[in-house]
Amino acid sequence: MSDDVVVRDVAAGDREAWRRLFAGYREFYECEPSEEVLDRVWGWLHDDAHELGGLVALVDDRVVGIAHHRSYVRPSEGQTGLYLDDLFTDASARGRGVGRALIGRLADIARERGAAKVRWMTAPDNHTAQRLYDDVAQRTDWLVYDLLL
Repeated sequence: MSDDVVVRDVAAGDREAWRRLFAGYREFYECEPSEEVLDRVWGWLHDDAHELGGLVALVDDRVVGIAHHRSYVRPSEGQTGLYLDDLFTDASARGRGVGRALIGRLADIARERGAAKVRWMTAPDNHTAQRLYDDVAQRTDWLVYDLLL
């Protein structure tokens, strides 16, 4: 496997590789397996009217990473940002710069859109990901709350 990582928008032909990776992401975060969720998110990624965007990372023409993103507004600063919802790399490609390449492309997209920052969160026990995140971004002190409906 080479170390060259290519990042591009997700395409229709990526469906099976994307499904495998997104299912792996959901499993990592202990989400119940759901074909319905996979189908819904895949539909969002290919609906030009939906806010969700997706990237894939390839090594040797094989999809080995995914990232989902969306724009958000920052009223307190009068700016916009790009939110990274999901980032996942195939175990066989970890440590090869795939996550870093996906985040780098997200930064490019944010700049192209005039956004002020890229933001994401991760689980407090996801120490492997945090090593990368601490290297490329600034950790914040903010807490996250969910109001379940």
